[in-house]
Amino acid sequence: MLNANALQVSYGKSRVINGVSLEVGKSDKVCLMGRNGVGKTTLLKSLIGLLAPKEGAITWEGKEITRTRANERSRMGIAYVPQGREIIPMLTVKENLELGAMAHHPKETARLMEEMLEYFPALKEHLPRKGGVLSGGQQQQLAIGRALMSKPKVLFLDEPSEGIQPNVVAEIARTLNRVHEEKSLSVFIVEQNLDFAFKIAERFYVMEKGQIVNSGNTREVSTDTIKKYLTI
Repeated sequence: MLNANALQVSYGKSRVINGVSLEVGKSDKVCLMGRNGVGKTTLLKSLIGLLAPKEGAITWEGKEITRTRANERSRMGIAYVPQGREIIPMLTVKENLELGAMAHHPKETARLMEEMLEYFPALKEHLPRKGGVLSGGQQQQLAIGRALMSKPKVLFLDEPSEGIQPNVVAEIARTLNRVHEEKSLSVFIVEQNLDFAFKIAERFYVMEKGQIVNSGNTREVSTDTIKKYLTI
């Protein structure tokens, strides 16, 4: 579905991503892991269209989208939950969710809203509240719900477990697996929490210094093998 081939991404003269190739298939569940500063978020931003690669190509369902803008990729079915959630704090929970459905017919928004509240029932009682007053876990659920309101084919999440209580992290993992199963949604997680990532992902990539240094099936690799890439 989505393929990256030999991507090189730079900030100014500093190359951050150096020749990365990867793929996300239909109904895939993938995690990208690595220490802080190895280029994971930079790679993710290039995949969703926020950063243009200097070299390499990105294809989506067989069509090259390397220079396609992020908003156009969103309409194609690529959704993104950024690190830090980035909900709009002065808008209500309901308004934040509605933003995710802006590309769809207004009549569809109510149905999508009802569906999201089935996945995240804790948000239902908070619909009229400002998003900024929610707890970190509730804001993360809101950010994921907002992304799902766009009816994506693939959902990219950047560090979704960061700063969240373990019980909420476990609930988010269950919900993402449920959405994947019910909607055949592809999920791509950038994460350092190995336990959380492996509760969801079936395949993994590991990055070091802007390159993929290991990959495979999460059921066939020792967690100790992965941990050595995550510790200083």
